[in-house]
Amino acid sequence: MTKKSRRLGVDLVGGDAAYERRPYPPGQHGRARVKESEYRTQLQEKQKARLTYGVLERQFHRYYVEANRRPGKTGDNLLQLLESRLDNVVYRAGFARTRRHARQLVVHGHFRVNGKKVDIPSYQVSQFDVIDVREKSLEMTPFIIARETHGERVVPAWMDVQPNRMRILIHSLPVRAQIDLPIQEQLIVEFYSKK
Repeated sequence: MTKKSRRLGVDLVGGDAAYERRPYPPGQHGRARVKESEYRTQLQEKQKARLTYGVLERQFHRYYVEANRRPGKTGDNLLQLLESRLDNVVYRAGFARTRRHARQLVVHGHFRVNGKKVDIPSYQVSQFDVIDVREKSLEMTPFIIARETHGERVVPAWMDVQPNRMRILIHSLPVRAQIDLPIQEQLIVEFYSKK
């Protein structure tokens, strides 16, 4: 993942020491100037968003099609869809170190959404959803660490986290202003609209 971070020029993992040491592109010609083209910048922006959320190509394209179908700005809709994935919500709440870790916790069935067990990382949370850690899982190491380190990561305004109960309350779906990612979603829309 460090290699991909270096290629795109942004830390995809979050706190990657190897990326911090060498923030230039990998390879023998990493520091040599690469010809910038409009297509290249659009593709890089799409890859940045796709790899940040850990989504495969086909699934990312489906998110774009869904975002395009909805009313409003396609780019904002796309980021809202990606941001409201269950694995991302768990990561944003501080219950996991990385999005990959959050994905693993969800797949292993440690979470309940509105009282029902959900083990699908791409599950779309809705407004007023209540996400709880299963009672059997509360004393597992990742959740103990999450309780102790709560407050180190900024929790977005569209959700409320109760670390003592290991509960996440979704107030509303995120709007673009609340998503603090270095992604220019308009370039992604331009990339797909050419196809």
